[in-house]
Amino acid sequence: MKIYDGAVLAIINRQSSIINSPSLRLFLLTVASVACVAACSRRPVPPAPYLAFVVSQATSSVAVVNLAEMRVVASLAVSPGPEAAALRPRSQEIFVTGPGGIDRIQISNLKVHLNSRSDSHPRSLVFSPDGRLAYFLLEPAPRPAPQAGAMSEPPAPGVSHIAILECDSGRELGQIRVRAQLSRLALTPDGKTLLGTDPIAGAVQVFDTQTRKPLGVVQVGRGAQAIEVSPYGSKAFVSNSEEEKISVVDTAARQVLSHIELGMRPGPLILKPDGGELFVLCPQASLVAIVDAFHDNVSQTMPTGRSPVTGVFRRDSRVFYLANAGDGSVMTLDVENRAVLASTFVGREPRALALTPDERFLVVADGGTSSLAILIAEPARLAKVRSALVTTTPVGARPVAVVVPDWLGTEKSSGP
Repeated sequence: MKIYDGAVLAIINRQSSIINSPSLRLFLLTVASVACVAACSRRPVPPAPYLAFVVSQATSSVAVVNLAEMRVVASLAVSPGPEAAALRPRSQEIFVTGPGGIDRIQISNLKVHLNSRSDSHPRSLVFSPDGRLAYFLLEPAPRPAPQAGAMSEPPAPGVSHIAILECDSGRELGQIRVRAQLSRLALTPDGKTLLGTDPIAGAVQVFDTQTRKPLGVVQVGRGAQAIEVSPYGSKAFVSNSEEEKISVVDTAARQVLSHIELGMRPGPLILKPDGGELFVLCPQASLVAIVDAFHDNVSQTMPTGRSPVTGVFRRDSRVFYLANAGDGSVMTLDVENRAVLASTFVGREPRALALTPDERFLVVADGGTSSLAILIAEPARLAKVRSALVTTTPVGARPVAVVVPDWLGTEKSSGP
């Protein structure tokens, strides 16, 4: 027994001396470091299948497209006439809005919850930063017909309703009634201030999301429509569609900082992710005006295809993709060098764009051909091919929005 115990003790001592050897410790540390680097550099694997959700207005449907195989794997019926779609932050849920109401699509099982609203025509839906709340505009209820023999009365001033929805439960928390016909909504990055553009009055209405009370009205310009809020500070940019200018608003002080003259009528606004520049699309002039968002001046204008309607940036702000509805093309722009990297014809009327979360591909919904196109998005790969177009596939009639769920946790998807 003593001999056995001594042998075991000798083996243990020998193993301990080997483990404590400086050369072995260095070897193990090197192996561990290599393994760690390999694990950290490995990109997350996309879910199977690799999906895009394409909202088609004329067929009131959402085509679910497997982008790896470029085929439609499901067609989901939604409420009539869908107009827009948005991925709810920090969730696996897509909200689809239109005159038929709000539908919700569960990405995990492709289940559709139809029309969680009974009010007419919800639109311009925005989410709180944490995805817990949704704010959206509702069309005012039509006035009742006057009774026979009753005296006619002047029409009442327009009233908009801003509804507040608790997303998890689907319960409405309340409404904000506004004596104006609002066009678009936007939230400040902290989620505390809600902005609504009033094209008739040429103004921006400001609300406190906590109290749900108005904070004030800022006069901007005629036809105030599109609005973009800077990710830093308290600056908002407003497109005055009936004038040749955009307005810059201090949302905290509730006052106009400046009016930026463009020389052409502005349309959609797309702000770089870093907040440094604002791209103003001018569909009538077929131009894009690039605005220095820090100094509030136009730094350059660039020609585009006919009638640019929407665009999306890469996360590093270096490349901008632009859809031209008038000629069926999608342009890829090098932002820093102001150069066109590619111009690709995808159909007749591209209306919505979305980058895949790994930013390798750009997905394009074309309303004219009722198809979905996938383009090469990586600048390095674009330089090696003649055409950025990979392939196209038919979807429902007149697609107007596309959402690609985010498996990398970047929460970067885009629609119209």
